[in-house]
Amino acid sequence: MKKNNQQKTDKEFKLSSWAISNKTTMYVAIFLILILGISAYFEMPREDFPEIKETKIYVSSLYPGNTAEDIEKLITDPLEDKLKGLSGIVEITSTSQEDYSMIIVEFDDGMDVEIAKQRVKDKIDTEKSSEDWPTFNGAKVDPNVFDLSISEEVPFLNINISGDYPLQKLKEFAEYLQDDIEDLTEVKQADIRGVQDKEVEIAVDIYKMMAMQISFNDITTAIQNGNVTSSAGNLIASGQRRTIRILGEIENPKDLENFVIKAERGNPIYLKDFATVSFREKDKTTFARKDGKRVVMLDVKKRSGKNMIAAADAVKTIVNSAIKDYFPENLEVTTTNDLSDKTIGQVDDLVNNIIFGIILVVTVLMFFLGFKNALFVGFAIPMSMFMSLMILSAMGYTLNTMIL
Repeated sequence: MKKNNQQKTDKEFKLSSWAISNKTTMYVAIFLILILGISAYFEMPREDFPEIKETKIYVSSLYPGNTAEDIEKLITDPLEDKLKGLSGIVEITSTSQEDYSMIIVEFDDGMDVEIAKQRVKDKIDTEKSSEDWPTFNGAKVDPNVFDLSISEEVPFLNINISGDYPLQKLKEFAEYLQDDIEDLTEVKQADIRGVQDKEVEIAVDIYKMMAMQISFNDITTAIQNGNVTSSAGNLIASGQRRTIRILGEIENPKDLENFVIKAERGNPIYLKDFATVSFREKDKTTFARKDGKRVVMLDVKKRSGKNMIAAADAVKTIVNSAIKDYFPENLEVTTTNDLSDKTIGQVDDLVNNIIFGIILVVTVLMFFLGFKNALFVGFAIPMSMFMSLMILSAMGYTLNTMIL
């Protein structure tokens, strides 16, 4: 009986014994974990939404003037047959509609997104180089290959510009901010909403076209060939070689009316003979309102893996500088839907909960283990958190408040 008790007493946890025997080493390790953990906490990018990386590659193709059946036959099916040969594919889904094709290629979770995208591009380029690939306006249809990151698609800040100015003038103010904001490394893009770009509209009289035996292809060909700036070689003058350029690009849309579309028996037929040229806004696709009033809005989107709070501070600095030095006094510039404020609040709540949890644990354990032992247990909680932050920071993760 005494022998069994003696064997139980001799059992020990070697790691604990080693730590007790090497106090100096443990003090240095604790100090390093504390310093590096605090540094990782302050340096890790903050996110309001978890960064979800899907192993899906999207292939979109635009082929105007074709039905859904033709799109499927000419574009979708050939691309699908080519992409089926890729390794690591889980599923391929496609949608064919009028003028447009979309193919979604899903890979295994272990596949790197950039590698998958490059493989898909290689297959698309191979298929596009074939003689049977469709063309539009003299050029081959060019599929667009891309991937999506949810954190890069959700705006984290809106900038609203309003005032007693025409929408086009407000758009100029927005473009001034857009250029500076998109230069920031933390920002992926800043999209303008609430005002449309302008386009040249050519309204033709179909009956006059038929009488003059003119087709739509004649119109597009004449405009494309006439609206071109080309090189005409060079000449040597005064001992210097000078390049000659023929300027053919139009600056005023009304100049299109004088384009010769066709010549019949030496009589030129001008575009103005059967069409009206106007310069107007495109069809509305976006609307922006603030307190019921029309505004021009900037949707600011963060680059994946960057600090949302730092990005918001940099954007606000640019806006304040523009208000002070460039914008007129009667122009109203405000920011809304600032997710960085919510992120700061959630991070602060996280810290407060950790501190409260440590105090509660130490208080409860103090009655059973004594104050000294309870204090060691309470100290281990933030140390384990700092060690986790060190590992996550080294692996390139962000501090996602929704997960925490």
